Amino acid sequence: MPMSYGFQSRLFPILKEITAHYKTPFHIYDEAGIRETGDRLKSVFSEISGFREYFAVKALPNPRILEIMKTMGFGFDCSSVPELMLSRRIGAGGEELMFTSNNTSRDEFLFAASDGGGILNLDDITLISKVPKLPELICFRYNPGPRRTGNDIIGNPSEAKYGVSHDQIVEAYRKVRDLGVRRFGLHTMLASNERNHSYMVQTAQMILELAEHIGRQLNIRFEFVNIGGGLGIPYKPEDKPLDLETMAKAITQCFREFESKNDYAPKLYMESGRYMTGPHGVLVTTAINRKDIYRSYIGVDACMSSLMRPGMYGAYHHISVLDKEEQPKNTVADVVGSLCENNDKFAIQRELPAIADGDILIIHDTGAHGHAMGFNYNGKLRPKELLLRTDGSVELIRREETPEDYFATLNFARDMMKQNRKG
Repeated sequence: MPMSYGFQSRLFPILKEITAHYKTPFHIYDEAGIRETGDRLKSVFSEISGFREYFAVKALPNPRILEIMKTMGFGFDCSSVPELMLSRRIGAGGEELMFTSNNTSRDEFLFAASDGGGILNLDDITLISKVPKLPELICFRYNPGPRRTGNDIIGNPSEAKYGVSHDQIVEAYRKVRDLGVRRFGLHTMLASNERNHSYMVQTAQMILELAEHIGRQLNIRFEFVNIGGGLGIPYKPEDKPLDLETMAKAITQCFREFESKNDYAPKLYMESGRYMTGPHGVLVTTAINRKDIYRSYIGVDACMSSLMRPGMYGAYHHISVLDKEEQPKNTVADVVGSLCENNDKFAIQRELPAIADGDILIIHDTGAHGHAMGFNYNGKLRPKELLLRTDGSVELIRREETPEDYFATLNFARDMMKQNRKG
């Protein structure tokens, strides 16, 4: 949501000093806010034995952030080899890791199984025969198709590339059981940035009903069910936040009912990314130009390579101007970067206070899918990342990219394949 009062009160009084020291642009993350959200998540699900959050590494893949998650007892949901590498780098291993990939290669499976392995969450029934060696514990990602609706970000389940279909799911578990697998998990992920708590409760009900059905069909028990991520945050000031407490209470009741019918209850896992870090990060940038033609444009020293969600999704991110929070918003302008693309905009026709060159702009809710979705088109380089620690100090946790980084892949040994021509 537009950043919390606590985050703002910790950051704004020292922001000029931070910008003078580190220079803009940069993302900065609030350790205190991240920890508060993690503690809240654990508290509301404390009545479900074995509850665990697997932080979605793709949301904010920085080792220092992952270290914070590990101290809270969280695992890590990884969808690529580099994400596994990052998680192992901070000491996570074994069943602290869940590898949820799709269209996965043999080399990726081999890497996932190395160094203590992790939980393998298979996306497709055809992958069973492609896993070099099936581990003791297997999970499948379930796609209910037309039985459920998705939302605008993740799309309709029937059109999504992810998961094992309803007609395949029992056979998938039958196959791995017959191949010697003895431990089982069940996973689904149907929505992204969902603020309707009832939808998430329905997802928990669906996956528990499916676990009961498969269990009776195959005489197996599930160690855990994973309802995925998708917990939403309010990006606009008028958006209502997710009612986490009501959601958790209803899901806990679902687990109690399952246990009363089946004489056991699986653990509950989830893989929140945005909910854990999204509201606890901002992109700080400096106004460097104003252009008035058919409309007004405020040019800043960050661009879409720092935050692509507005350009890619048309996503709203709230914007504050340091020391002008109480001034009238009598300027209507697009806030834009320097990329040679017309969708390089952080805001479109936004009502803002009068902005002069040198003003510091704070773009809210960039703690998830912000820096992580950065890119290098147009030769633009991604910014640094900072951590506002609980003791009030500020730590550089990733330096900004340099031209040397950009050109690094052009340093390689000459390798030319000559065509053998006959005749």
